[in-house]
Amino acid sequence: MRPAHLLLAVLVAAVWGVNFTVVEVGLGHFPPLLFSALRFLAAAVPAVLLVGRPKVPWKWIVAVGLVLGVAKFGLLFLGMSAGMPAGLSSLVLQIQAVFTALIACAVLGERPTRTRALGMAVALGGVALAAVDEGTAGPLGAFALVVAAAACWGVSNVLTRRAAPPDPLNFMVWVSTVPVLPLLGLSLLTEGPSRDLAALRALDWQGAGVVLYVAWVTTVFGFGAWGWLLRRHPASTVAPFSLLVPVFGMSSAALFLGEPVSPPRWCAAALLVGGVALTSLAPPRARAATGAVEAGAGEPVGVAGATVRMTGEAAR
Repeated sequence: MRPAHLLLAVLVAAVWGVNFTVVEVGLGHFPPLLFSALRFLAAAVPAVLLVGRPKVPWKWIVAVGLVLGVAKFGLLFLGMSAGMPAGLSSLVLQIQAVFTALIACAVLGERPTRTRALGMAVALGGVALAAVDEGTAGPLGAFALVVAAAACWGVSNVLTRRAAPPDPLNFMVWVSTVPVLPLLGLSLLTEGPSRDLAALRALDWQGAGVVLYVAWVTTVFGFGAWGWLLRRHPASTVAPFSLLVPVFGMSSAALFLGEPVSPPRWCAAALLVGGVALTSLAPPRARAATGAVEAGAGEPVGVAGATVRMTGEAAR
């Protein structure tokens, strides 16, 4: 990988990691479901006018939009609003790689190798340690919401694998159009019109900047740059940089939000990141009879390609 490409990969990981801190700030301006709806609205418009028509069937766009946009991000923002720290959220969300592998095994018949199974066990051990640590310092209900968000992300990864979008940026922009109305409806029902209107009326430059960051910088730039790197390098070369996301997430939260990082949390981070590395980067066992469709030039076969592509939305 050229030095400029390497720096771009690190920049994308930093953008995605810092995004958790930005989301934490945004939750001080907006109710969580309204914030998520605004994020997708800003990500879709005007980008949807620039990326061209969808390149996959609408059933996949709608399915991923509902699971990733409504379920995953709704649960993530609710969990963070309920007290889940930004840095810890950036770490725990990476358990999506384990959920992806498990769901792919059940749905796609992609049996994990021993290395991948070991990685899942190590990552789960990291999450368990993080849960014990959080249980002494914060609400476990919020922790559970973020774990549920990771599970939904795993489902969306498998759906994306089935959709096999030829242009990840085009796909993500069109996916962003789907959650806007459902999230707005849920926000009106659960958060209330008065609270939503009050947040919109109180919109200031910081609130607007937060929405633009999570929409344009995190989604449009981050996902576009990640897809650009994947078209030029093997996924096995690009994927390890996604493991820097929780590093930047925890560091930025500690620096800008003053979130403490306890020794058990650092141990949990080491276990989870190491386990995710084994789970995501170990080549899956080939399927008999039907075989697996190769994700692209130099990419590993199986769900790893979908995981690598969708890791960009880890914030996100």
